[in-house]
Amino acid sequence: MARGWLRGSASKLSRMRRSLPRPGLPPALVVNVVLALAVAGTAAWAYTSFGKAEAAESASGNTRTIAAAEGTVTATVSADGTVRSASTASASFDTSGTVTDIRVKVGDKVKKGQVLATVDDTAARRKLDAAQADQDAAQAALDRAEDADSDTSEAEAQVSQADAAVEEAEDGVAGATLKAPKAGTITAVNGTVGGSASGTSSKDTTGFIDIADLTKLEVAAEVSETDATKLKTGQEGTITWNALPAAETTGALATVDPNATSENNVVTYGVTFTLDELPDGVRAGQSVKVSVTVGQADNVVYVNSAAVTSAGNRHTVTVMENGQRVVRAVEIGLKGDATTEIKDGLAAGEQVVVTLPSTTSNQGGFTGPGFPGGGGFPGGGRTGGGRTGGGR
Repeated sequence: MARGWLRGSASKLSRMRRSLPRPGLPPALVVNVVLALAVAGTAAWAYTSFGKAEAAESASGNTRTIAAAEGTVTATVSADGTVRSASTASASFDTSGTVTDIRVKVGDKVKKGQVLATVDDTAARRKLDAAQADQDAAQAALDRAEDADSDTSEAEAQVSQADAAVEEAEDGVAGATLKAPKAGTITAVNGTVGGSASGTSSKDTTGFIDIADLTKLEVAAEVSETDATKLKTGQEGTITWNALPAAETTGALATVDPNATSENNVVTYGVTFTLDELPDGVRAGQSVKVSVTVGQADNVVYVNSAAVTSAGNRHTVTVMENGQRVVRAVEIGLKGDATTEIKDGLAAGEQVVVTLPSTTSNQGGFTGPGFPGGGGFPGGGRTGGGRTGGGR
């Protein structure tokens, strides 16, 4: 670009020289004019070129240098979860009918075997009366056969059938009364007096009355398929409550569902944590966050993960050496939540370059792990000026 400009300038100068009187134009003046034009052209070209380069760098994102540090790298698996009872039961009528009485309401505490509700047992009792009459008749036929000293096999079979029918009819009468299958707190009543209740043979998916032991709570959550491979039963997790900022407890990973759930092409696995203790104010249904430490490396050199560029098994960082950026191969170890362990190729204190998204604003400084104000690397400065310092 500069050479083309100079050629154009020289052409113009040649025309100027032809238009001027030759005897009156000193050679030194011509040389000085040419040199001045050349310097101006070179400056314009440099300004344009460097301006474009600066614009390209700005568009690609902001950068800053941060010192590699020595300390602890931690990797965790986190998930949102819900508090629920660890022991629940659904009570349903064994006999269909019209609901005649409901003796409990949501929130009531009940004992095992306590009567919860009843349905009209008129039809069930009529069936029992008929079965008992058939039983009496079958028994009488057997008695006559025995008195006549004749074959009693058929009479005995009829008695057995009649006995079974009576037992079934008795169960029908008993099934018209709903009793608590376990002790606990009533969490739902899915019916009203005067409404109909279906027996357990129906396709109902919920019980007529639900009971939960609210003294034994657990946390249910879902994790991604990648995180699920990092979890093992028995691992300890930290549970915090969204509605209770001061509430925090630990829990043990009890189960990881063997089968995945897929929704909108997102695969997750259900996990369950037991709670070591119940903070004040905890209730079933509250939302929580669970965090499990799945890896930790102590007393290691580390950098912010944004400083590491990976291509397959090759990993590099950009290091500032004598004011120049130098790409250096490194060996990495544990990949933490925001930092990465450097096992070889970099020493603590060396300045590495971190590229930040172009949408990141530097108003108020950069925060987060590895940046000033975020508990990350000490020292470091934004390339091209800006804030410096920061602490771990």
